[in-house]
Amino acid sequence: MYKILVIEDNPDIVANIYAFFEPKGFELDNAHNGYSGLTLASNNRYDVILLDVMLPGMNGTQLCKKLREELHDKTPVLMLTARDTILDKVAGFDSGADDYLVKPFSLVELESRIKALIRRHQDSHCEQSLNVGGLCLNIEEHTVVREGKSLKLTPTGFKILQILMSASPRMVSKNELEEKVWADDIPSSDALRTHVHSVRAQVDKPFAKPMVMTVSGVGYQLIDPDKA
Repeated sequence: MYKILVIEDNPDIVANIYAFFEPKGFELDNAHNGYSGLTLASNNRYDVILLDVMLPGMNGTQLCKKLREELHDKTPVLMLTARDTILDKVAGFDSGADDYLVKPFSLVELESRIKALIRRHQDSHCEQSLNVGGLCLNIEEHTVVREGKSLKLTPTGFKILQILMSASPRMVSKNELEEKVWADDIPSSDALRTHVHSVRAQVDKPFAKPMVMTVSGVGYQLIDPDKA
């Protein structure tokens, strides 16, 4: 499920967000001030950041600017604030925020905004990525998403999937895969099979229809299950 960083110093708001989202399968981290929020955002990958504007130490606007300008972090940011003037909203968007929600807010609306931000973010990645069916691989940011779910692949698994997606629906022979992945330093014969098994565990196992197919004795191919 999605991973959310909540940078908010009001314990009641934080408790309400956790109580609403955790039973739905969301994974949450919380920072109570701007500096710890920046540290968490710098050291971890999140699907969205909920950012309070009025924070101790470093306010939300300053934090968002640092994320965008210094860390080049493109994670969607939804600002939470009691300020609702046009100038306040403009300041938030100018700092790099993607959306703005005024307190007090409905948790149902917050969930809707979060999902819309994540969807737009994934769609923008996929515009410059490899796509087969509901599978999207972003080469620059080294991310893989299938049907809205982020997948975690090893560097070798990512390379194998990239090769299969680039060739899809063409079958890629074992020899071609090994040469493209390892060049002249090809490991034992079981290595490719082991890595493909790991790719399948991420790309296929959690979903109804498989995409990574074995062509017995020859190689592998990646298919769009809806066109098979």
